[in-house]
Amino acid sequence: MSDLSTLPPSVSQNEPRADWPFHAGELEAQRRADPGSDGNSGGTRGIRTYLPEQHRAFYAELPFMVLGALDANAQLWATLRVGAPGFVSSPDPHTLRVAGRTLPGDPLADAFKPGAAVGGLGIQFATRRRNRVNGIVTAASDDAFTLHVSQSFGNCPKYIQRREPLPLPPQLSLSRDGSAHAAAPQRIATTLDDADRALIANADTFFIASANLADDAGPARGVDVSHRGGLPGFVRVDDARTLTAPDFKGNRYFNTLGNLIRHPRAGLLFIDFERGDLLYLAVQAEVIWSGPELDAFAGAERLVRFHIEEVRRSAGVVPFRWSAVEYAAQFSPPFSSSFAPQPGA
Repeated sequence: MSDLSTLPPSVSQNEPRADWPFHAGELEAQRRADPGSDGNSGGTRGIRTYLPEQHRAFYAELPFMVLGALDANAQLWATLRVGAPGFVSSPDPHTLRVAGRTLPGDPLADAFKPGAAVGGLGIQFATRRRNRVNGIVTAASDDAFTLHVSQSFGNCPKYIQRREPLPLPPQLSLSRDGSAHAAAPQRIATTLDDADRALIANADTFFIASANLADDAGPARGVDVSHRGGLPGFVRVDDARTLTAPDFKGNRYFNTLGNLIRHPRAGLLFIDFERGDLLYLAVQAEVIWSGPELDAFAGAERLVRFHIEEVRRSAGVVPFRWSAVEYAAQFSPPFSSSFAPQPGA
């Protein structure tokens, strides 16, 4: 998907061209991943400042959308916004409007105000389609906000597990806001409990919000939210405050890792697809580029270690469940399903 030969000579390694869609952290990550390259990972190709018609139609089909933004304390979070298909709409190619419900306990419930930087990910697990959009909120009301598009691009279907959202079982009633039952009090802590650790250890999917809001980031300035997938066990729970996850070969843009190089604060979101729980984690991220630890996971090109600062778990708030999972083709045997046991573990 990338062509590392198209970076013009005018683009300095430390000062990206003003109209280039990558900031210095992304270029650094591209060069570290491919030593000897100029670090442009395909240039402007595929990254647009508007929504193509295909993406506009795609977003309108979604029953949920993954969003990333900063709260009032400048902490990044990744979250879900849900609604009947059509709750996300695009009145013109430069605008995305997101309505739908804020789920109980959403750490970004008050974040989508004019001027806020937002990253969005539309993903259809059933079709393995995903598209990303980043921009700035231009208008907001109690139940919707409007985003001016800064960057828009698609991602390939790799690592997406197939599952379908299903109506809630009859035995689960809905509260007035559409969530399952009345929302239980959200658990907030600084460490993972046993239930959190079990959810992560069995997870095959998570989402990560990252950002570079520095002035020198130019047109690549903003928040990003992306998808990560693997077989259960691909996220290792090192202890109650530390996780380690592999980074597999992707589109070579390195939006997430480039952000983390500059600003290691991030937000993770895990979904309990059986119970409808959401597990939010505020973390500091550390990228491990090389070393013997990479040998513990087949296929990993890098590792990312997450140091947990805050845990929030909302029980049963997602107003649907999912069908049985069908794992992505990239994880067929002999792919390892988890980290190799560590000596003494």
